[in-house]
Amino acid sequence: MLLALKLAYRNLMGAKLRTWLNVFVLSLSFVVIIWQKGFINGWDQQARRDTIEWEIGGGQYWQENYDPYDPFTLDDSHARLSDATERTVAEGKLTPILISQATMYPEGRIQNILLKGIDPGQQIIELPSSNLVTENDEIPAMIGTRNAKNSKLAIGDYVTVRWRDANGTFDAAEVRITHIFKTNVPTLDVGVLWIPLEKHQEMMNLEGEATILVTAKETGFDASIAGWDFKDHYFLLTEIREMIEMKSIGGYVLFVILMSLAMLAIFDTQVLSIFRRQKEIGTHIALGMTQRQVIALFTVEGAMHSVLAAILAAVYGFPLLAYQASVGWTMPGGVDDYGLTIADTIYPAYSVGLVLGTTLIVLITTTIVSFLPTRRISKMKPTDAIRGKIH
Repeated sequence: MLLALKLAYRNLMGAKLRTWLNVFVLSLSFVVIIWQKGFINGWDQQARRDTIEWEIGGGQYWQENYDPYDPFTLDDSHARLSDATERTVAEGKLTPILISQATMYPEGRIQNILLKGIDPGQQIIELPSSNLVTENDEIPAMIGTRNAKNSKLAIGDYVTVRWRDANGTFDAAEVRITHIFKTNVPTLDVGVLWIPLEKHQEMMNLEGEATILVTAKETGFDASIAGWDFKDHYFLLTEIREMIEMKSIGGYVLFVILMSLAMLAIFDTQVLSIFRRQKEIGTHIALGMTQRQVIALFTVEGAMHSVLAAILAAVYGFPLLAYQASVGWTMPGGVDDYGLTIADTIYPAYSVGLVLGTTLIVLITTTIVSFLPTRRISKMKPTDAIRGKIH
């Protein structure tokens, strides 16, 4: 085996430019595949972290009728909190949110919104609800930057909101925008107006009621509450998980394309090498090497491309990817309007498993592709090979 390694290395170095072109293309595949996978991993981690910190905490209890994908159920998706649940809320382990439909009239335009009431003193999620505190009779409200941009509202503006309470009576009032927050979670922003919970309950005639209960991620509160269904992280992060899986499939397509280009170059190199070195093959066999040993020599020679490519990729890829991981990848403007949980800058996340797994896959694939053309060596007659007779 050591002899095969020495001969393979000598032959590769003898091929000079052809070898280094193949090695460079293969190393490029290494770096691009690892970067692409690291980018997806970074996006996944940031999206999960932002969603947990800003929206779902340690999990949510949904009132049994609540279905966020069916607006017709929203009017019935509320229930009064029991005394035990009220005590848990007072202990800071839960925070209730009341959700209802409403209409907003920014600058006379009609805009359907979700009116969400939250306790200004809650500390469970990152939503800056403390900005909903007011000392006068006006109704404070806050919106996200996307909503503010679409509605052309600014801090201090007044806007008319119209709603229908639990008895079916329509009412309207002016609210004052006291804060505009920026978040990477669009479900808290797009088409949502946040107001104090007690004021919302008063407007809807739903004193003491709520639609969802957000649990604190630190306490891990997950006791059973009658009439409420607990939704854990696996359920609440389904959209992010499916989105990442879809993006990963696109990444696999890129992986197949890059690997196909690199493997095609390796395969062609192996075929050409066997064609041009038939006399050398015959000489090896005449000197006592078995055909299996000659096949192993050419296979090792082809597989060594991936080893050299891994070394070259480490030389220029490691500092490049490390720099990318430190400064991140700035997303183009307007991406957050797609409704995806995505940060302005995504920081790729690389792991040892990712690098080793990619290296192992490329090494195995290169070895298989290098072996395939060498099978014709077993069909060669040594005398014909020495004469350079082409089959």
